[in-house]
Amino acid sequence: MVRGTQRASLYRTIKRLYKAGLVAVRHTERDENYPERTVYELTDEGRRTLREWLLAMLGTPRNEFPEFPAALSFIMLLQPEEALPALERRAASLRQSLDALDAALGGQYDPLPRLFLLETEYLRAVTTAELGWVEGIVADLRSGTLTWSEEELLALARSYQSYQQVMADTQPPP
Repeated sequence: MVRGTQRASLYRTIKRLYKAGLVAVRHTERDENYPERTVYELTDEGRRTLREWLLAMLGTPRNEFPEFPAALSFIMLLQPEEALPALERRAASLRQSLDALDAALGGQYDPLPRLFLLETEYLRAVTTAELGWVEGIVADLRSGTLTWSEEELLALARSYQSYQQVMADTQPPP
C-alpha cells in the first residue's frame, strides 16, 4: 500500500522519469469505480539506463550512511547505562528480523528459486553480522570493558588538543 505522502513522491518520480525519456505512457484505462489509471513502460533508453544503474550498484560498494552508524558516532553523549538498554532492544529486534528472514529462506512461504531469494540472503548475512557486533558491544558494556564518562572524554579532548598543538609547532613554515 502506498501512503499519501509516498504517493506524491511516487508521482514526482514518475514525472521525472517521463521527462527524462526513461518511461513512456503505454495506455490509460478507466474503471467506473476507480480513478483513471495510467500504465507506464520502460523506453529503450530507460532499459539501457536501468542496466547501467544495476551493473554499477552491483559492482561498486558505496558508503551509505544509515541512521545507526550516525547514532553510534554520538553515543558518548549518553551514559553507558543509558546506551545499554537501547542496544539490548536493538539486539532483540535484530533477532526477530533474523527469525523472519530464516522463515522466508526456509521455504515456509511458497518455495522460490534461489535467484529470487538473493536479497533475503544478503539481508540475513548483514543482519547476522550486525547482531553479532551489537551483542559484543552489549557484553562489553555489561562487563565494564567499554565505558566512558564526561571526565574521561574531556581529558581525551584536552590531550588531543595538546597533540595538535605539538604537531603544529613542529611543522616547518610553508
